[in-house]
Amino acid sequence: MSPAFFRRLAVVLATFSFAFSLPASAAGAKAGQWKGYVGIDAMTGQTLVHENADVLTPPASMTKLMTFAVLYDKLQSGSIALNTLVQVTAEDSKIGGTQVYLDPSESFTVEEMIYAMMIQSANDCSYALARTSAGSVEVFVQLMNAKAKELGMTRTTFRSPHGLPPKSRKLADGDLSTPRDFALLCRHLVLKTDVLKYTSAKQRDFGPLRAKGPQHMINHNKLMGKVDGVDGLKTGYTASAGYCLSATALRNNRRVIVVIMGALGAEGKIDLGASRDRKTIELLASSFAALPAGSPAFVGAPWAAPVSPLSPSAEPGAPGAAPSADEPMVKFNFGPKKK
Repeated sequence: MSPAFFRRLAVVLATFSFAFSLPASAAGAKAGQWKGYVGIDAMTGQTLVHENADVLTPPASMTKLMTFAVLYDKLQSGSIALNTLVQVTAEDSKIGGTQVYLDPSESFTVEEMIYAMMIQSANDCSYALARTSAGSVEVFVQLMNAKAKELGMTRTTFRSPHGLPPKSRKLADGDLSTPRDFALLCRHLVLKTDVLKYTSAKQRDFGPLRAKGPQHMINHNKLMGKVDGVDGLKTGYTASAGYCLSATALRNNRRVIVVIMGALGAEGKIDLGASRDRKTIELLASSFAALPAGSPAFVGAPWAAPVSPLSPSAEPGAPGAAPSADEPMVKFNFGPKKK
């Protein structure tokens, strides 16, 4: 048998190994459900796996990936810099949902807020960054839609920089996209930007000089550090969107991207993203197995490993590490730790 066969077999076995390491109640649970998904080769853009990849549905906090894309363009043009100070306004502090609890008396650098946006999924930072970098949130959203058009995201419409539901609660009034469109965005980000610098950070403190101490942030992507090669990109959840995830992994110099949207537990139950994460693990394995023999090695934008200063006492469960309202965290039992 060919070496390629054994590589694919190893990927499949790794996936089953992960599944069997889940708690018995989770591993034995009925399969969840989802609106659609797609897996692509990051280097070539070739579709590897898909189901209802063009379904139109809210992306929830995955919207922040487009916010990052527009901010990156602003950084590249020199109109803002990573050390630009963002003065918080009362409007920024009232966005709600997952946040780092910005106060109008505070100011933080663009870089610190980007980390908060990508790790903590901070809606308040997303809003503040959009307002500051474009002059107004409305102008920033226009730039988001222009970028979507540039990337060929033909079925996507953005109406916010954070992905929260609109005040009307009508789907048509909020952000809408498809798994296939988001895969295009993710491919652009891993090829052309340093997004992985931020999404690969497992944890980080926000506001180390705050009077009440820093907020300890833990990446909402529970596959990080648990599934081979996963280093991004962004989770999302709202009641109308279900659980969403844009994931990417690098293995043997090949990178795949998987986007799943509208996931829920069996019979549509809220399961804190467990079904979404299990399906994503399966799709990552299937995507790597479907890569054609001789597919080109991944060559993306260079980036430096992130510096993630942590206070000595910052541990999971500390203030700021609790599950959020719009992106609840799910805990997996990955088996006994190796000594």
